[in-house]
Amino acid sequence: MSRNKLQEISNQNPRVTWEGCSVLLDINDGDRLVFARLTAASTLQIGNKKCSLLPLIGCPFGSLFQVENGTQGPCLSHVLPTTEGNNLREKGDCQIKDESKDNRALVDNNTAQNLTGEDIDEMRSQGATGDEIVEALIANSATFGKKTSFSQEKYRLKKQKKYAPRVLLRRPFARSICEAYFKKYPARIGFLRVDTLSLLLSMANVAAHSDVLVVDMVGGILTGAVAERLGGTGYVCNTYLGVAPYPMDIVRIFNFSNEICKRIVRSPLTDLRSVQNGTSVQIGLPEDICNVESQSNEGISSPNSLPHTISMEEAVPPSENGMLDLIPETAASPVIKACKATKAGEKASQEAINLWKENGFSSLIIAAPDVDAWSIVKELLPLLSYSAPFAIYHQYIQPLATCMHNLQLGKMAIGLQITEPWLREYQVLPSRTHPLMQMSAFGGYILSGTRICSSDQL
Repeated sequence: MSRNKLQEISNQNPRVTWEGCSVLLDINDGDRLVFARLTAASTLQIGNKKCSLLPLIGCPFGSLFQVENGTQGPCLSHVLPTTEGNNLREKGDCQIKDESKDNRALVDNNTAQNLTGEDIDEMRSQGATGDEIVEALIANSATFGKKTSFSQEKYRLKKQKKYAPRVLLRRPFARSICEAYFKKYPARIGFLRVDTLSLLLSMANVAAHSDVLVVDMVGGILTGAVAERLGGTGYVCNTYLGVAPYPMDIVRIFNFSNEICKRIVRSPLTDLRSVQNGTSVQIGLPEDICNVESQSNEGISSPNSLPHTISMEEAVPPSENGMLDLIPETAASPVIKACKATKAGEKASQEAINLWKENGFSSLIIAAPDVDAWSIVKELLPLLSYSAPFAIYHQYIQPLATCMHNLQLGKMAIGLQITEPWLREYQVLPSRTHPLMQMSAFGGYILSGTRICSSDQL
């Protein structure tokens, strides 16, 4: 299948998966998150079972699948929305039915279950489904009827995750990708939380037909989020210090079209500054950071470096394997090769650079935890047009406070403020609405403001 044919299919209905697209697989309601590329040969390991991802091709995002034993081994079977809806209604009907019950008399001594492991293996050999095994476990539990309705639901859910695991097919976009990385490996995206990412886009006024200057040292999640909001209009220019661009592996998960990929360009800071005032700029970086960037960039530039499955569970340190967990491909299909041909982050044309020289960028977003905020802001701020907003993210407040103080002294910006995002996630269930027991208490800081023309420049 040609690349043009793939693009035509994806443009017809972007809410339905196609062969070669990236997906986010949510296993057992967030217990495990896996990025995968759908091909006929791609598989997913769930426990000791390996399932083909072929049934997921052509299904709408949001579809729910369940692991079942088929004629050719374990497979993913589509769960109809009507069936799932009936289960949810049944759970809601018994929400307060057993208020008089409690679990004080229950003793966890592993003697309440009459069904043995051999019995379960026998049921599996006879072709019993996971739901049938769960119902058999409930029927053979001596204490299930004595539990409260809430405890019964927890018991059922626990057994369902073990014997009938479910896979939710999610579309990879800025929010889902950021949430997945922040949940498993937040250091790889600079501890950038999803609400912080949304604030960065809002404070920088990222909108259609904008030319956004980005310093992305968080794996490409910021570049991808900006490009997603631009929607194929305007440009996102990813600038970098030194000779090697920063890794943008995460951008490849977004399923961007060719038009959007063409709008993602890169240009070294030296080129942007040289056309702006005829001088070059040198910003010192730690030697180890430069080495890591060079190694990561070598891995990206190779056309065969994109995996068809990216797991977030079995990981190695970023210094050993770049920004993502890569599972080597067993067979490179024509679909994968066609997808690899589309690459975001090409070098910006001289025509575009000259246009930015005349008009300036419409906004600036910086997420560079490894670089001093003020040293890079003082070089990038003159590249913006007057009255253009900017937003700078950092995990710690002191670098932003120093940068804010210097901006005030130089009268380079107005409306300066440092914002600390705050997010609380709630569980919303009948008679059980409360904040989650484990939440992120910290989401970093954002320095925002608007560039002005100082009196020295008049």
